[in-house]
Amino acid sequence: MTADPIAELLAGVARVDRDDFRRLYSETGGKLFGVCLRILGDRSEAEEALKEVFARAWQNARRFDASKGDGMVWLVAIARDHAIDRLRARPARAEGDSAPPERADALPDPEAPAAKGEARRLADCLELIDPARSTALRSAYLGGLSTEDLARQHDVPLDTMRSWLRQGLAKLKECMEA
Repeated sequence: MTADPIAELLAGVARVDRDDFRRLYSETGGKLFGVCLRILGDRSEAEEALKEVFARAWQNARRFDASKGDGMVWLVAIARDHAIDRLRARPARAEGDSAPPERADALPDPEAPAAKGEARRLADCLELIDPARSTALRSAYLGGLSTEDLARQHDVPLDTMRSWLRQGLAKLKECMEA
């Protein structure tokens, strides 16, 4: 395998290789589900979103260009964008409806001890990035804000925000792999 095994699996999916698609799902499904669940806050909706994310990956794998980025980052972007679209499509809650949606944080996590170590590493790596860019990364990938919303919030051009996120992800990847 190459330095990016997910990119290699995506290349197989682009060739309509069902075994590579199964392996892609097996390798990335948990993380992508976590992205959907974090943004949507509802387990059943996150499960539905995940199905649609993999359908999009199947249909668009030939568009993935490994020279432009990491396979997992590409898949996370699809999941994040789709979950945000679903969130925006939700009907507004009535004023009398005070019941909050099921929160991802309230669910028991059997991998919590291992995740705490990874979370600590991630937090340490985020501290190494410029504070404004770190905040933007957190808002985008943990808070579910769109690139347009972040650009407005930080009062920077849209292309600048895209650069911040791309560069920040590259620095995070480098730090996490060290």
